[in-house]
Amino acid sequence: MFDLVPFKRNNIVKRDDYFNKFFDNFFKDDFFSSNELMGNSFRVDVKETDTNYMIEAELPGINKEAITIEYANNYLTISAKKQDRLEDSTSNYVRREISYGEFKRSFYVDNVNDKDIKAEFSNGILKINLPKKEKERTNTKKIEIQ
Repeated sequence: MFDLVPFKRNNIVKRDDYFNKFFDNFFKDDFFSSNELMGNSFRVDVKETDTNYMIEAELPGINKEAITIEYANNYLTISAKKQDRLEDSTSNYVRREISYGEFKRSFYVDNVNDKDIKAEFSNGILKINLPKKEKERTNTKKIEIQ
């Protein structure tokens, strides 16, 4: 009969555990956890057309001056830094969810004309336009098999 009903072998609970569980559930369980939403990264969309690659990165709450974009060895690297605000030491926070730190993503993008890369930042969205190199025309001749 015990095989049919799931149970815990160590279901003995101390008296003070109920009180601790209540506070842990209230203060530690997050419906919208900042680590789950942002983590150590940011969200990116990459689109490709015949003439270019378009990258859109979502960087809310980050200043334009704190964003660095580099293209080297066919890798596009986007890094952003969100600085901690200076606050008085008398503030008593019950909960802090605003995250601070460095975020970095790299993408391998081949066949890019690196002299014409353009970027713009508006309303928390970074848009990077990576134009493709022009395809070289090759004189191909079809050879028939005999």
